Amino acid sequence: MITTTTAINQWTDVFGTSAGAIYQSDEERCWYVDFAGKVAKFDYRCLLKLRKAVYHIDIEQVLLTSSKAPDVEIIFICACDHCYVLSLVQIIALKELLEGTFVMLELNHILHDRLCGIHV
Repeated sequence: MITTTTAINQWTDVFGTSAGAIYQSDEERCWYVDFAGKVAKFDYRCLLKLRKAVYHIDIEQVLLTSSKAPDVEIIFICACDHCYVLSLVQIIALKELLEGTFVMLELNHILHDRLCGIHV
């Protein structure tokens, strides 16, 4: 877990909500996910795995299930050092955070392609 504020100053803010934020570190070639009370470091492959794991959770089905099981999901990603134990509200918030992040990354890619195409 990362706790120093000096490290955050070297990160680029990719996307944030009231529930958390995702930062990019060009120097370290990784992403930092600030969510659920911790800051976790992910390489791009693991960030994709996190997104896939969160998207795989069928929130509607869990809400409609009448079982007495707690509304908590454990998100563990193979080959990554991080695990999340999240309520449904937190899962929805993390999904929103990841969706926004990947939209911003795609937008950045499109802008880069368009701007570089102009100068060629």
